[in-house]
Amino acid sequence: MINVTLENFEAEVISASKSQPVLVDFWAPWCGPCKVIGPLLEKLEGEYADRFKLVKIDSDQEQQLAAAFGIRSIPTCVLVINGQPVDGFMGALPESKIKEFLDKNLPPAQEEAPQEPQADEAEDADPAARLEKLQHAVATDPANDDARFDYVRALLLAGRIDDAKLAFAPVLAKIGAVRRFDSLHKWQDAIDFAAGVADPARAMSEYESRIATNKRDFDARLAKARLLMAQQRWTQAMDELLEILMRDKSWGDEMARKTCIAVLDIIEPPRPKVAEGQIPPDDPTVATYRRRLSSVVLS
Repeated sequence: MINVTLENFEAEVISASKSQPVLVDFWAPWCGPCKVIGPLLEKLEGEYADRFKLVKIDSDQEQQLAAAFGIRSIPTCVLVINGQPVDGFMGALPESKIKEFLDKNLPPAQEEAPQEPQADEAEDADPAARLEKLQHAVATDPANDDARFDYVRALLLAGRIDDAKLAFAPVLAKIGAVRRFDSLHKWQDAIDFAAGVADPARAMSEYESRIATNKRDFDARLAKARLLMAQQRWTQAMDELLEILMRDKSWGDEMARKTCIAVLDIIEPPRPKVAEGQIPPDDPTVATYRRRLSSVVLS
Protein backbone atom coordinates (compact mmCIF):
# COMPACT_ATOMS: atom_id res chain seq x y z
CA MET A 1 0.00 0.00 0.00
CA ILE A 2 1.33 3.42 -1.00
CA ASN A 3 0.02 6.84 0.02
CA VAL A 4 -0.33 8.95 -3.11
CA THR A 5 -0.24 12.74 -3.40
CA LEU A 6 -0.31 15.09 -6.36
CA GLU A 7 3.49 14.97 -6.42
CA ASN A 8 3.83 11.21 -6.89
CA PHE A 9 0.49 10.52 -8.64
CA GLU A 10 1.99 10.35 -12.13
CA ALA A 11 4.64 7.81 -11.10
CA GLU A 12 2.65 5.67 -8.66
CA VAL A 13 -0.66 5.55 -10.54
CA ILE A 14 -0.46 6.55 -14.22
CA SER A 15 2.97 5.12 -15.06
CA ALA A 16 2.61 2.14 -12.72
CA SER A 17 -0.76 1.19 -14.23
CA LYS A 18 0.88 0.57 -17.61
CA SER A 19 2.62 -2.51 -16.24
CA GLN A 20 0.24 -3.50 -13.41
CA PRO A 21 -3.41 -2.62 -12.56
CA VAL A 22 -3.60 0.01 -9.81
CA LEU A 23 -6.51 0.13 -7.36
CA VAL A 24 -6.93 3.65 -5.99
CA ASP A 25 -8.67 3.86 -2.60
CA PHE A 26 -10.06 7.35 -1.89
CA TRP A 27 -10.49 7.74 1.87
CA ALA A 28 -10.32 10.24 4.75
CA PRO A 29 -9.21 9.89 8.39
CA TRP A 30 -12.69 10.74 9.73
CA CYS A 31 -14.48 8.16 7.54
CA GLY A 32 -15.65 5.13 9.53
CA PRO A 33 -16.36 2.84 6.54
CA CYS A 34 -12.89 3.70 5.17
CA LYS A 35 -11.35 2.13 8.26
CA VAL A 36 -13.35 -1.02 7.59
CA ILE A 37 -12.48 -1.46 3.94
CA GLY A 38 -8.85 -0.31 4.19
CA PRO A 39 -7.51 -3.43 5.97
CA LEU A 40 -9.58 -5.65 3.65
CA LEU A 41 -7.96 -4.10 0.58
CA GLU A 42 -4.49 -4.49 2.08
CA LYS A 43 -5.21 -8.13 2.87
CA LEU A 44 -6.40 -8.78 -0.66
CA GLU A 45 -3.39 -7.05 -2.17
CA GLY A 46 -1.25 -9.63 -0.38
CA GLU A 47 -3.47 -12.55 -1.38
CA TYR A 48 -3.54 -11.48 -5.03
CA ALA A 49 0.27 -11.19 -5.06
CA ASP A 50 1.35 -9.02 -8.01
CA ARG A 51 -1.99 -8.99 -9.81
CA PHE A 52 -2.70 -5.42 -8.68
CA LYS A 53 -1.13 -2.58 -6.74
CA LEU A 54 -3.03 -0.75 -3.98
CA VAL A 55 -2.62 2.99 -3.41
CA LYS A 56 -4.50 5.30 -1.04
CA ILE A 57 -5.43 8.94 -1.60
CA ASP A 58 -6.64 11.14 1.26
CA SER A 59 -9.52 12.95 -0.43
CA ASP A 60 -9.39 15.80 2.11
CA GLN A 61 -5.69 16.47 1.56
CA GLU A 62 -5.71 15.79 -2.19
CA GLN A 63 -8.91 17.54 -3.28
CA GLN A 64 -7.55 18.17 -6.78
CA LEU A 65 -7.09 14.44 -7.37
CA ALA A 66 -10.48 13.64 -5.85
CA ALA A 67 -12.12 16.18 -8.16
CA ALA A 68 -10.28 14.78 -11.19
CA PHE A 69 -11.81 11.37 -10.49
CA GLY A 70 -15.24 12.85 -9.75
CA ILE A 71 -15.32 11.49 -6.21
CA ARG A 72 -18.70 12.19 -4.60
CA SER A 73 -18.49 10.01 -1.50
CA ILE A 74 -15.96 7.89 0.31
CA PRO A 75 -14.76 5.24 0.40
CA THR A 76 -14.57 5.03 -3.39
CA CYS A 77 -12.21 2.67 -5.19
CA VAL A 78 -11.15 3.15 -8.81
CA LEU A 79 -9.21 0.60 -10.86
CA VAL A 80 -6.70 2.18 -13.26
CA ILE A 81 -5.23 0.18 -16.15
CA ASN A 82 -2.91 1.59 -18.82
CA GLY A 83 -3.35 5.08 -17.42
CA GLN A 84 -7.17 5.02 -17.61
CA PRO A 85 -9.87 4.35 -14.97
CA VAL A 86 -11.75 1.24 -16.10
CA ASP A 87 -14.09 0.41 -13.21
CA GLY A 88 -14.77 1.17 -9.57
CA PHE A 89 -17.11 0.83 -6.61
CA MET A 90 -18.32 2.90 -3.68
CA GLY A 91 -18.82 2.00 -0.05
CA ALA A 92 -17.38 -0.62 2.29
CA LEU A 93 -18.22 -3.74 0.32
CA PRO A 94 -17.77 -7.17 1.96
CA GLU A 95 -14.67 -9.14 1.03
CA SER A 96 -16.59 -11.49 -1.25
CA LYS A 97 -17.91 -8.60 -3.36
CA ILE A 98 -14.48 -6.98 -3.60
CA LYS A 99 -13.07 -10.29 -4.82
CA GLU A 100 -15.82 -10.47 -7.45
CA PHE A 101 -14.85 -6.97 -8.60
CA LEU A 102 -11.15 -7.86 -8.76
CA ASP A 103 -11.67 -11.21 -10.48
CA LYS A 104 -13.86 -9.55 -13.09
CA ASN A 105 -11.29 -6.87 -13.96
CA LEU A 106 -7.84 -8.31 -13.30
CA PRO A 107 -5.88 -10.53 -15.66
CA PRO A 108 -5.75 -14.16 -14.48
CA ALA A 109 -2.87 -15.28 -12.29
CA GLN A 110 0.00 -16.80 -14.23
CA GLU A 111 1.08 -20.30 -13.34
CA GLU A 112 4.81 -20.64 -12.99
CA ALA A 113 6.56 -23.77 -14.11
CA PRO A 114 8.40 -25.54 -11.29
CA GLN A 115 12.14 -25.02 -11.33
CA GLU A 116 14.86 -27.36 -10.26
CA PRO A 117 16.61 -26.09 -7.12
CA GLN A 118 20.07 -24.69 -7.66
CA ALA A 119 23.01 -26.18 -5.81
CA ASP A 120 23.36 -23.23 -3.43
CA GLU A 121 19.60 -23.25 -2.73
CA ALA A 122 19.77 -26.94 -1.81
CA GLU A 123 22.68 -26.17 0.49
CA ASP A 124 20.74 -23.35 2.17
CA ALA A 125 17.85 -25.75 2.78
CA ASP A 126 20.14 -27.75 5.08
CA PRO A 127 20.37 -25.75 8.36
CA ALA A 128 23.73 -27.23 9.33
CA ALA A 129 25.25 -26.51 5.92
CA ARG A 130 23.82 -22.99 5.95
CA LEU A 131 25.26 -22.29 9.40
CA GLU A 132 28.66 -23.53 8.30
CA LYS A 133 28.49 -21.38 5.19
CA LEU A 134 27.54 -18.27 7.20
CA GLN A 135 30.20 -18.94 9.83
CA HIS A 136 32.79 -19.13 7.05
CA ALA A 137 31.50 -15.87 5.54
CA VAL A 138 31.86 -14.04 8.87
CA ALA A 139 35.29 -15.51 9.55
CA THR A 140 36.47 -14.55 6.06
CA ASP A 141 35.05 -11.01 6.22
CA PRO A 142 34.32 -9.89 9.81
CA ALA A 143 33.15 -6.48 8.53
CA ASN A 144 30.37 -8.02 6.43
CA ASP A 145 27.34 -6.85 8.42
CA ASP A 146 24.84 -8.75 6.25
CA ALA A 147 26.65 -12.05 6.75
CA ARG A 148 26.91 -11.48 10.50
CA PHE A 149 23.23 -10.62 10.76
CA ASP A 150 22.29 -13.80 8.88
CA TYR A 151 24.69 -15.88 10.99
CA VAL A 152 23.47 -14.60 14.35
CA ARG A 153 19.84 -14.93 13.25
CA ALA A 154 20.44 -18.53 12.14
CA LEU A 155 22.04 -19.35 15.48
CA LEU A 156 19.11 -17.86 17.39
CA LEU A 157 16.61 -19.72 15.22
CA ALA A 158 18.49 -22.91 16.02
CA GLY A 159 18.30 -22.17 19.75
CA ARG A 160 22.08 -21.73 20.09
CA ILE A 161 21.74 -18.65 22.26
CA ASP A 162 25.25 -18.58 23.76
CA ASP A 163 26.86 -19.06 20.34
CA ALA A 164 24.70 -16.26 18.96
CA LYS A 165 25.77 -13.88 21.74
CA LEU A 166 29.40 -14.73 21.12
CA ALA A 167 29.03 -14.07 17.37
CA PHE A 168 27.13 -10.85 18.05
CA ALA A 169 29.56 -9.43 20.62
CA PRO A 170 31.99 -7.84 18.07
CA VAL A 171 29.24 -5.60 16.65
CA LEU A 172 27.40 -4.60 19.84
CA ALA A 173 28.72 -1.07 19.40
CA LYS A 174 26.92 -0.87 16.05
CA ILE A 175 23.45 -1.42 17.51
CA GLY A 176 22.60 2.27 17.36
CA ALA A 177 23.84 2.66 13.78
CA VAL A 178 22.73 -0.58 12.06
CA ARG A 179 18.99 -1.16 12.35
CA ARG A 180 19.10 -4.91 11.76
CA PHE A 181 21.64 -5.29 14.57
CA ASP A 182 19.25 -3.40 16.84
CA SER A 183 16.55 -5.85 15.73
CA LEU A 184 18.72 -8.80 16.73
CA HIS A 185 19.41 -7.13 20.06
CA LYS A 186 15.69 -6.73 20.74
CA TRP A 187 15.18 -10.43 19.98
CA GLN A 188 18.02 -11.41 22.30
CA ASP A 189 16.53 -9.20 25.02
CA ALA A 190 13.19 -10.96 24.53
CA ILE A 191 14.90 -14.36 24.85
CA ASP A 192 16.67 -13.24 28.02
CA PHE A 193 13.37 -11.89 29.37
CA ALA A 194 11.65 -15.22 28.69
CA ALA A 195 14.52 -17.13 30.30
CA GLY A 196 13.78 -15.27 33.53
CA VAL A 197 10.13 -16.35 33.54
CA ALA A 198 9.75 -19.48 35.67
CA ASP A 199 6.44 -20.60 34.15
CA PRO A 200 5.88 -19.06 30.68
CA ALA A 201 2.40 -20.58 30.25
CA ARG A 202 1.23 -19.18 33.59
CA ALA A 203 2.83 -15.81 32.84
CA MET A 204 1.09 -15.68 29.46
CA SER A 205 -2.24 -16.41 31.12
CA GLU A 206 -1.63 -13.64 33.66
CA TYR A 207 -0.77 -11.14 30.93
CA GLU A 208 -3.92 -12.05 29.02
CA SER A 209 -6.02 -11.59 32.17
CA ARG A 210 -4.50 -8.16 32.75
CA ILE A 211 -5.18 -7.18 29.12
CA ALA A 212 -8.78 -8.41 29.33
CA THR A 213 -9.26 -6.19 32.39
CA ASN A 214 -7.49 -3.18 30.87
CA LYS A 215 -6.84 -3.07 27.14
CA ARG A 216 -4.40 -0.21 27.75
CA ASP A 217 -2.15 -2.28 29.99
CA PHE A 218 0.72 -1.80 27.58
CA ASP A 219 3.29 -3.28 29.96
CA ALA A 220 1.39 -6.57 29.90
CA ARG A 221 0.98 -6.42 26.12
CA LEU A 222 4.70 -5.79 25.57
CA ALA A 223 5.67 -8.56 27.99
CA LYS A 224 3.33 -10.94 26.17
CA ALA A 225 4.83 -9.90 22.82
CA ARG A 226 8.36 -10.52 24.13
CA LEU A 227 7.41 -14.00 25.32
CA LEU A 228 5.92 -14.70 21.90
CA MET A 229 9.09 -13.45 20.21
CA ALA A 230 11.19 -15.76 22.35
CA GLN A 231 8.94 -18.65 21.26
CA GLN A 232 9.26 -17.53 17.60
CA ARG A 233 5.50 -16.95 17.39
CA TRP A 234 6.09 -13.93 15.20
CA THR A 235 2.68 -12.98 13.86
CA GLN A 236 1.06 -13.25 17.29
CA ALA A 237 3.79 -11.01 18.71
CA MET A 238 3.20 -8.42 15.99
CA ASP A 239 -0.57 -8.56 16.53
CA GLU A 240 0.01 -7.61 20.17
CA LEU A 241 2.42 -4.81 19.25
CA LEU A 242 -0.05 -3.42 16.72
CA GLU A 243 -2.72 -3.38 19.45
CA ILE A 244 -0.45 -1.07 21.46
CA LEU A 245 0.20 1.15 18.44
CA MET A 246 -3.51 1.50 17.64
CA ARG A 247 -4.06 2.90 21.14
CA ASP A 248 -0.88 4.93 21.72
CA LYS A 249 1.75 5.28 19.01
CA SER A 250 4.29 7.06 21.22
CA TRP A 251 4.06 4.85 24.32
CA GLY A 252 7.42 3.81 25.76
CA ASP A 253 9.43 5.90 23.30
CA GLU A 254 7.65 4.14 20.40
CA MET A 255 8.75 0.75 21.70
CA ALA A 256 5.86 -1.08 20.00
CA ARG A 257 6.70 0.32 16.56
CA LYS A 258 10.43 -0.32 16.96
CA THR A 259 9.84 -3.89 18.16
CA CYS A 260 7.43 -4.60 15.31
CA ILE A 261 10.07 -3.43 12.83
CA ALA A 262 12.59 -5.68 14.59
CA VAL A 263 10.33 -8.71 14.12
CA LEU A 264 9.89 -7.88 10.43
CA ASP A 265 13.66 -7.64 10.00
CA ILE A 266 14.10 -11.01 11.70
CA ILE A 267 11.45 -12.95 9.78
CA GLU A 268 12.12 -11.50 6.33
CA PRO A 269 13.61 -14.36 4.28
CA PRO A 270 16.37 -13.89 1.70
CA ARG A 271 15.00 -12.70 -1.62
CA PRO A 272 14.64 -15.58 -4.12
CA LYS A 273 16.72 -15.47 -7.27
CA VAL A 274 14.80 -14.36 -10.36
CA ALA A 275 15.55 -13.81 -14.01
CA GLU A 276 17.43 -10.65 -14.95
CA GLY A 277 15.14 -7.64 -15.10
CA GLN A 278 12.51 -9.17 -12.81
CA ILE A 279 11.73 -8.01 -9.27
CA PRO A 280 11.74 -10.77 -6.64
CA PRO A 281 8.37 -11.14 -4.90
CA ASP A 282 7.92 -10.02 -1.30
CA ASP A 283 7.25 -12.61 1.38
CA PRO A 284 3.44 -12.46 1.83
CA THR A 285 3.53 -12.44 5.64
CA VAL A 286 6.17 -9.70 5.78
CA ALA A 287 4.36 -7.67 3.12
CA THR A 288 1.03 -7.97 4.95
CA TYR A 289 2.42 -6.87 8.30
CA ARG A 290 4.46 -4.04 6.77
CA ARG A 291 1.24 -2.70 5.28
CA ARG A 292 -0.61 -3.11 8.57
CA LEU A 293 2.18 -1.33 10.44
CA SER A 294 2.24 1.50 7.91
CA SER A 295 -1.54 1.81 8.05
CA VAL A 296 -1.58 2.06 11.85
CA VAL A 297 1.36 4.47 12.08
CA LEU A 298 -0.06 6.80 9.40
CA SER A 299 -3.65 6.70 10.66
